[in-house]
Amino acid sequence: MGKVAEKLMGVAPSASAVSRLNQTLTEQFEAWRERSLLSHYRILYLDGIHFTVRHGTQTDSSMILTALGVDLEGNKDVLARRPCAEEDKDGWSCLVQDLRRRGATQMDLIVTNGHDGLLSAVSALFPATLRQRCLVHKQRNVMNAIAHREHKEVATELAGIWKSPTVEEARTQLAAFKGKYRLRYPEAIRSLCEDEEHLLTFSAFPQVMHRYIRSTHAIESLFSNVRQRTDQIDALYFGDELSHHRLGCDARYPSAKHSGRLTAQR
Repeated sequence: MGKVAEKLMGVAPSASAVSRLNQTLTEQFEAWRERSLLSHYRILYLDGIHFTVRHGTQTDSSMILTALGVDLEGNKDVLARRPCAEEDKDGWSCLVQDLRRRGATQMDLIVTNGHDGLLSAVSALFPATLRQRCLVHKQRNVMNAIAHREHKEVATELAGIWKSPTVEEARTQLAAFKGKYRLRYPEAIRSLCEDEEHLLTFSAFPQVMHRYIRSTHAIESLFSNVRQRTDQIDALYFGDELSHHRLGCDARYPSAKHSGRLTAQR
């Protein structure tokens, strides 16, 4: 804690100041982590964010599983986060169970990446909730199997599907895309077809919301604030496990350029 404060502030704090700061942050974090949640959220975003973390003289890559909620007034709030060595089923199950334990029992839409553990946790604990697969992750996976010379053309076609004015037209274009590339790029089409039934869920909501609910970009945007601060140091430093858990807990409130409100009703 002292090394981070010295790096950010330019002066070395006293040992007692570091101790007081650590105690205050610990108390604030515990209150934040255990606070009651609203029972009903319009949108729940679930995704994992990678950070490089220093433990003493060693560094490693850590995953921060994150739940970002949008309430009925359109306000964003980080509901929970859980550090893990890697994204796995147990981590996601614990995080989603924690949301329900603290009172969040109704979601209009859950937006996720495609990790099997995450999908299993959501299916078990919110089985009746509509789910949208993140199209940024999906398109990235598809493009990994496309020859570079055709990237621009294929990416434009995929974007056209997601931005179709009606779900019927989107389905027609999706079928045409699969027919066009099935033989040339079978791996790309296999990837596209995974979780296909959740690619166009966003179309059930008002069009003004579509750009916000097609992906988990809201979480990436939120963490850009954290990265702006942590980029000032080589890697995040944590002297103990609890400090690791505190990563970014003060980033609940995004900067103005990322704080768009979702107020449209279904």
